[in-house]
Amino acid sequence: MRLPLIFILITVMLDAMGIGLIVPVMPDLIQEVGGGTLAEAALWGGVLSTSFAVMQFLFGPIVGNLSDRFGRRRVLLVSLVVMSLDYIVMAVAGSIWLLLAGRLVGGITAATGSTANAYVADISAPGEKAANFGLIGAAFGAGFVLGPLIGGLLGELGTRAPFYAAAGLSALNAVFGWLVLTETVTDRNRRAFEWRRANPFGAFRHLARLPGLAPLLVVFFLYQLAFYVYPAVWSYFTTERFGWGPQMIGVSLGLFGVMLAIVQGGLIRMILRRWGERLTVIYGHLFDLAAFGAIAFVTSGTLMLILTPLAALGAVITPALQGIMSRMADDDAQGELQGVLTSVNALATILAPLLMTGVFAAFTGPDAPVYLPGAPFLVSFVLIAVGLTVFLRRAPVVA
Repeated sequence: MRLPLIFILITVMLDAMGIGLIVPVMPDLIQEVGGGTLAEAALWGGVLSTSFAVMQFLFGPIVGNLSDRFGRRRVLLVSLVVMSLDYIVMAVAGSIWLLLAGRLVGGITAATGSTANAYVADISAPGEKAANFGLIGAAFGAGFVLGPLIGGLLGELGTRAPFYAAAGLSALNAVFGWLVLTETVTDRNRRAFEWRRANPFGAFRHLARLPGLAPLLVVFFLYQLAFYVYPAVWSYFTTERFGWGPQMIGVSLGLFGVMLAIVQGGLIRMILRRWGERLTVIYGHLFDLAAFGAIAFVTSGTLMLILTPLAALGAVITPALQGIMSRMADDDAQGELQGVLTSVNALATILAPLLMTGVFAAFTGPDAPVYLPGAPFLVSFVLIAVGLTVFLRRAPVVA
């Protein structure tokens, strides 16, 4: 299973890279196709990002359920081909509406993260699931770092160049997958497709009936909502608090991404062997409480740069939770479970920017009751505290 797993990791990395590749050129591209000011471009950028996340939310369970019925291989390969074509459409787009259509389709194809996770669940022994989900997180972290770096370099060649690059990478990966990917869905774990379980709300209701799973979904959502404080307000927070420019902001995010890949790709295996999944989740929450509390009040840019990669040491929660939940779900519902988790993540992606930027504005504006640029991180502190409480009181102990 070495080559198929490599393909899965590359697919996840390209998903993360595909987003980061186009971020550096989006302001210029939006102005190029739609005209207007940078402020107007920023508003359209928000619409494009939100539409992408909404489609992930709606289609995560659908894609996951399709993979439970028709197989992981078919769903992944079709999605990669569609993703490649979608990037081509965006590369030649001459209107903001075509860019919006591209982001809508992109949100659907990005929902294949659920299928990638389901594939990993299929090929992993019960005790290896959390560690292998950590590899997925490491691949995402690597893509998170490489995407903006490569996108910035390609952006020097023109606003369309990153889209052509993303299209080419997706197409090459589809060919690689066609050559090496084996099917893991057989008659033993195949399940009929049902629309009532394929929509996110129906899937939530069905999975929530599994004893103990509903509290874990709540904990997963609270953690994702807290974690997205970084992409939501990091650039605004560090500019306001430390006067950082784009270069320093990029360096800090790069450090965070590298440490994220190290933690989820390697360190988590050591932690899981020593403590197991349940204690790993608890450790991650406690570490994040310390990290968010420190970031909220730190005033030294140098100290912040040191804290940034250290903050990623708490990023063991997601794979450990995924490991617990994957062992609770039936073999024929792995795609459905991962689809629901994709939707939960997308919902956090939709809500976090609204919540965190609103709190940031409230505590840095002229009418702020207290000047505290780090206030969003205190919100994350509270979310993590609530999540830990739910986990300790309601989460089942899974052997």
